[in-house]
Amino acid sequence: MREIQFREALREAMNEEMRRDPSVFLMGEEVAEYNGAYKVSQGMLDEFGPDRVLDTPISELGFAGLGVGAAMNGLRPIIEFMTFNFSLVAIDQVINSAAKMMSMSGGQFNIPMVFRGPTGNAGMLSSQHSQNFESWYANTPGLKVVVPSNPADAKGLLKTAIRDDDPVIFMESELMYGDKGEVPEEEYLIPIGQGKIVRMGQDITIVSFGKILKVAQQAADELSKEGIEAEVIDLRSVRPIDYEIIINSVKKTNRLLIVEEAWPLSAISSEITYHVQKYAFDYLDAPIQRINSKDVPLPYAPTLIEAILPNVKRTIEAANAVMYK
Repeated sequence: MREIQFREALREAMNEEMRRDPSVFLMGEEVAEYNGAYKVSQGMLDEFGPDRVLDTPISELGFAGLGVGAAMNGLRPIIEFMTFNFSLVAIDQVINSAAKMMSMSGGQFNIPMVFRGPTGNAGMLSSQHSQNFESWYANTPGLKVVVPSNPADAKGLLKTAIRDDDPVIFMESELMYGDKGEVPEEEYLIPIGQGKIVRMGQDITIVSFGKILKVAQQAADELSKEGIEAEVIDLRSVRPIDYEIIINSVKKTNRLLIVEEAWPLSAISSEITYHVQKYAFDYLDAPIQRINSKDVPLPYAPTLIEAILPNVKRTIEAANAVMYK
């Protein structure tokens, strides 16, 4: 099977859906003439023209609102935020318009649109450009929130998101755009809300998503050398969450560790912890552990970034704690 980059997988998904459905269009800062800030939309202006690949001013609130209006009138916008840090400028349109319109209109208006772009730390970008908003958006009824970890999932999930009749938040990572992975050439879709076991094990369940899944997988490899076989689950989406795959794994391993980049308060890991203690408490042989970023704004210095973000060392230590080692 061929290997392509994460950015290429996203581009293929958008190209295929725009060829299939003339109501799909892409809009955002630098997506057209510059081929995208991260070259995700490279060549799309040449194929689809300026009516379907639209450069915007630096006005996230404005073009997010334009997208909502377009979706209300039968189009399927893909709105690219250069980073989800900038989506805070547009959050009124995302939450108070896109997420609520179907409910407020009594079902008269679906909002079939995708908001996509990178989230989280991407190196030395400091506090205002390094935040994770998965749990913010997952807190909102009416939205679906997807956070893929690899090129194949990125393509299949983005195609599904574009076809969805509800607004979808699609979160990527600047640090993953160059990642390569096997991606099928034939058309395929991945359902939103369906997690995946990416490593089988029987001693402990490790749950993660997005780029931090790499940390979980690397930690699982190291734990295996110590004789601990971890089962690693990639959530792929955080609204809806595939609770069933987590519960079934915990019933087998009897231990749970959640690894997540976001801050600890009101995180996705908090929700999973609550759900597992409610529905699988009798199966737990140890308290649930979770690894999050430290509860501070992310600094600029690489040494401090390393100290604050989830990493393999912290994950292994937490896993050993769950195993009482």
